[in-house]
Amino acid sequence: MTDNILSSSELSYHYPRGLLLKFPDIRMIQGQHALLLGESGSGKTTLLHLLSGLLIPTSGTVKLMEQNLSALRGGKLDAYRANNMGFIFQEAHLLRNLTVQENIKLAQSLSNNSVDEISIYNLLAELQISDKAGSLPNQLSRGQKQRVAIARAIINRPSLLLADEPTAALDDKNTELVMQLLFDLANNYGSTLLIATHDKRIKDHFENTYQL
Repeated sequence: MTDNILSSSELSYHYPRGLLLKFPDIRMIQGQHALLLGESGSGKTTLLHLLSGLLIPTSGTVKLMEQNLSALRGGKLDAYRANNMGFIFQEAHLLRNLTVQENIKLAQSLSNNSVDEISIYNLLAELQISDKAGSLPNQLSRGQKQRVAIARAIINRPSLLLADEPTAALDDKNTELVMQLLFDLANNYGSTLLIATHDKRIKDHFENTYQL
């Protein structure tokens, strides 16, 4: 397994009839958690989408585990991303007609992994929501939905775990709780964490910060 988890070079993205955004080069090695810090509108979410292959850059390259994402298309890109990357979006984006357990099972299936109900239960227990395994998303609080989204992102033990503004709507106490949770899960599951945020409260948690 390579120590090089993620690297980008000379990335830019030009929105149709919009701004041309240029981004700093990024290099992350295994276990070196990092922060993308920038004000609202600075392009943090766009950069996360480029780094995850959800957007194709106007120029530059992104390599995940030494694989150039631009060289992958369609199902191959989806499968590679599902196996090597977990993404925690600002909104949970849970499938509303599936239970908590079924949402996480789907993440396992998309990565071509066997469904492992024991692993799902253990992870939900670690996140203190095992009693919600059979619940639908509309039966959950916002905080519970966030924990389900975290479980879905981490269940395949991805090399890279991306989180977009995970503390934006939280008070100081819950910000600390969520940060500790993310670090604990990333370390326990062998994932390297990259957080994009405007929340300067969490800057001291990181030695490696990219300013946008």
